Amino acid sequence: MPTFVYMTRCDGCGQCVDICPSDIMHIDTTIRRAYNIEPNMCWECYSCVKACPHNAIDVRGYADFAPLGHSVRVRRDEEKGVIAWRIIFRNGEKDMNLLAPITTKPWGQCTPKLKDAPAPSKDMRDSQLLFNEPKYIRLDDGGLHTLESNGLKMQAGVCY
Repeated sequence: MPTFVYMTRCDGCGQCVDICPSDIMHIDTTIRRAYNIEPNMCWECYSCVKACPHNAIDVRGYADFAPLGHSVRVRRDEEKGVIAWRIIFRNGEKDMNLLAPITTKPWGQCTPKLKDAPAPSKDMRDSQLLFNEPKYIRLDDGGLHTLESNGLKMQAGVCY
């Protein structure tokens, strides 16, 4: 589901431009607002949606499974350690709240010191894993948010 920008909410701060890995978020120089230059090339990582301090970026659903007129809002709540998705259908009757724990570590906490690491062995080079992937990309050792660690409980009508 590619992203799009509400021009009335955007102030042109550029945080979405800085964080976009596919370099498709740009600032219009005449009106100083962000826009997605190529929605078809969107990686759908939603980094821009989560980074926007003004909630000016939303997700556009695909027509094959999302009804016309629906709304999808993504919010990142650092205090609770969750990413919340709120989906409102166009009839206004069905309103879904989806929560997922944030599984990334805070910025700068997981910077690998690759200059100190030994060169990869032949087994490591022949492996399907990236170099040092098990050591540096694992999310199950420290700093991982869970529902329990954030004081949240399963509730009826809320999907986790």
